[in-house]
Amino acid sequence: MPELPEVEVIRCGIAPHLEGHRVACVTIRNPNLRWPVPSDLGKTLGGVTIDKVVRRGKYLLFDCGKGTLILHLGMSGSLRLLPAAAITAPEKHDHADLTLDNGTILRFKDPRRFGAILWTSADAMHHPLLAQLGPEPLTEAFNGFLLYERTRNRSASIKEVLMNSRIVAGVGNIYANEALFRAGINPMTPAGELEMSKCKTLAQAVKETLNLAIEAGGSSLRDFVDSSGNPGYFQQQYWVYHRTGQPCRKCGTNIMQTRQGQRSSFYCPRCQTGRNN
Repeated sequence: MPELPEVEVIRCGIAPHLEGHRVACVTIRNPNLRWPVPSDLGKTLGGVTIDKVVRRGKYLLFDCGKGTLILHLGMSGSLRLLPAAAITAPEKHDHADLTLDNGTILRFKDPRRFGAILWTSADAMHHPLLAQLGPEPLTEAFNGFLLYERTRNRSASIKEVLMNSRIVAGVGNIYANEALFRAGINPMTPAGELEMSKCKTLAQAVKETLNLAIEAGGSSLRDFVDSSGNPGYFQQQYWVYHRTGQPCRKCGTNIMQTRQGQRSSFYCPRCQTGRNN
């Protein structure tokens, strides 16, 4: 699943090509995504100008003045920019095209169809999918003080808390694992037992991990590519994720794997020995 860095990489790639341009037409080949694509989306978007493309958690928001187009890439979705002079025929899982006034096409592909293309004419931040999201991890609103406050009296593991979008938006499984290693915290540590100092260290580790991933173009473990079709390279920098049985890059101890909340967790039993080490 594309996580926050991958979505941000896509946003950075498409924003300069979309912002300030008018939507010429919308083509929906398969409206049956996670939620049905609005049947009148073509009529709604036709002729409107995309003012700004922003990200909220793992959602992309196209601000069109009179409303907002909300996109989510689901488990396997991607967005590709196709220049007007090099338009290719749609493939089986190319479910939607957004054609701009200069002929450029933004193509939405989603083999597993867990993605979403929705429209709201109200404040997008009040949309049910966005209203309950926690602060953005790369902003000053997310810090050690907030993390400490929101983990008090919580028996859930710190790994599960990091992946709770109501506490902090968009930190997925890959980057929760990597940030916990960077902070030296065992993923199974009860969140409520972390001291303030460790919460500060972890909040900073989350920011550093996400920023490094964005700089590397995200992670391409399966089929992720950016809007130009290029893969990401952050997987080459992983400390623990998907490295079960391999030596820790820091101490040489074999990386271990466990299951938490139906997701795999990876950690070094020596570098991540406890809650307040």
